Amino acid sequence: MKTNQRFSPRRGLITLLALTSLGGAITANATNSETSNTTLSKISAGDHRSESHIARNANRHPVETLAFFDIQPDMTVVEIWPGSGGWYTEILAPYLKDSGKLYAAHFDPNSSVQFFRKSLKKFQAKIADHPDHYGALAITALGAPQELDIAPANSADRVLTFRNVHNWLQQDENGLAVFQAMYKALKPGGILGVVEHRAPDHFTVREMRKSGYSSETFTIALAKKAGFKLLDKSELNANTKDTKDHPNGVWSLPPTLRGDVEKQQKYLNIGESDRMTLKFIKPL
Repeated sequence: MKTNQRFSPRRGLITLLALTSLGGAITANATNSETSNTTLSKISAGDHRSESHIARNANRHPVETLAFFDIQPDMTVVEIWPGSGGWYTEILAPYLKDSGKLYAAHFDPNSSVQFFRKSLKKFQAKIADHPDHYGALAITALGAPQELDIAPANSADRVLTFRNVHNWLQQDENGLAVFQAMYKALKPGGILGVVEHRAPDHFTVREMRKSGYSSETFTIALAKKAGFKLLDKSELNANTKDTKDHPNGVWSLPPTLRGDVEKQQKYLNIGESDRMTLKFIKPL
């Protein structure tokens, strides 16, 4: 087929410059990603972490998980319910300290649940004792349905929750309220990262409450109801050995190992729970 279109040196130069720019951007992104992973690897194995916390890197895959959620050092990040030990906080806070911001949306200090109050106090003491590691951190409260202002509205680039969804199923409305709070905190285009013990899809809400597992279908539906759109899934925190039929639910497995001491080796051989890793976006 003949065409009347003639070669334009100017058009050819523009195309070449565009391709060169695109190639440079791809190379820069790859370099930044590699640098971020190296930094996260060093922090996750740093001296500020206990041997028991470092040992769990093999099961929790923090570098790969945070890379999947595309956490960059200049971002504003909200970590939901970091617990008394702040396992992920130990990695996120030093990583964000110089250029970013970290909100730890912890338990409500006025909660009627003693465990929540004690966990918060232990976490606060840890932060106060090591200001050099936690300089970018601000503690806020999350306790549905009363306390839901986890960060200023539309301020966060990322909101992350690790193994918490099952905790919000004890009252039907709490799960949706928390997802709505996370949605509110995120900027349009911001990412919600969810890691959670994964139940079979046939589990009822009652079975999820009892076992400590939540199904992917249920979790995704809850996020969508709050306004999120599912972007991607990863199997990097999967464990096919986890049968999810343990006498003490997910707490039979390490690190909790609740139950018969004589059977603990069985659960150590299984390892930590099978977990879903989901990435959602707050639409523009």
